[in-house]
Amino acid sequence: MENDFNALKAHIETTIVGQTTLIERLLTGVLADGHILLEGLPGLAKTTAVHQLASGMAMPFQRIQFTPDLIPGDITGSDIFVPQDGHFQFIAGPIFNEIILADEINRAPPKVQSALLEAMQERQVTVGGVTRPLPDIFMVIATQNSIDQEGTYPLPEAQLDRFIMKTHIDYPNAEEELEILRRANQPAATKNATAVLNATQIAAARTAVSKVYIDKMLERYIVTLVGATRDPSPWDPTLAPLLARGASPRATLALAQTSRARAYLNGRDFVEPGDIIELAHDVLNHRIALSFTARAEGVDSRQLINRITDVVPIP
Repeated sequence: MENDFNALKAHIETTIVGQTTLIERLLTGVLADGHILLEGLPGLAKTTAVHQLASGMAMPFQRIQFTPDLIPGDITGSDIFVPQDGHFQFIAGPIFNEIILADEINRAPPKVQSALLEAMQERQVTVGGVTRPLPDIFMVIATQNSIDQEGTYPLPEAQLDRFIMKTHIDYPNAEEELEILRRANQPAATKNATAVLNATQIAAARTAVSKVYIDKMLERYIVTLVGATRDPSPWDPTLAPLLARGASPRATLALAQTSRARAYLNGRDFVEPGDIIELAHDVLNHRIALSFTARAEGVDSRQLINRITDVVPIP
């Protein structure tokens, strides 16, 4: 089954140059059955990468462009009155697809963003008092621009916590950008658009991921790392004034599951400490809140989480 995901990785790389972390996080999210938030400046191939991921999986895909005038019913669907029949009929919204691209999610106001809460957590949608299930395989991949950009809104904390990872996208290096320039002149017909994975294969891979072994010492290590975001004093008292809020138990579950998925992607049936450390920032950065002191001193979430992984002993 690893070969199947290697094929999906190769499929994405036919379009995306570099961005190895982004590609690995997308594949990890698929295997871990979690939603992903991608953050970066415009033009860094966030949307293109998700399109290429979806094209490699033979499942229904829907892109939702978030804008300030969007309303919740545009996402979930709504009951429409049919005069000739004399009753209301539910018209399903784009959320009733298996792979959802929520493009520029923070350009819509919080009321619209909150329409995704039930779908992301409960895998169902309630409209007009009627609850309807979503597909068995359901994944939201959201993109957002940096929050200091004009016309953006901060996502609610409850919604952020439902993303298994938040991954920041950086600029490509010079060689990668040169390759992007060269590939831009290739005819579109030369780009691979054939699906390489189906729903049955993905479900089987997720079952295999759930069976990847995590040693009890590594389970305790995960709990300790997450606990250190709530109270870092036992490990480094200087970190305590920098944290206003730590990560929830959902972060513990997410770090364990994504670590299993990363081990599986690397052809192992057991988790190593490196899997946990590699994913710690992406799993924790959106689940903690920095204090005013941290912001005043110019400390960001990456620096703080790196410090926590440095001071908490590895088993």
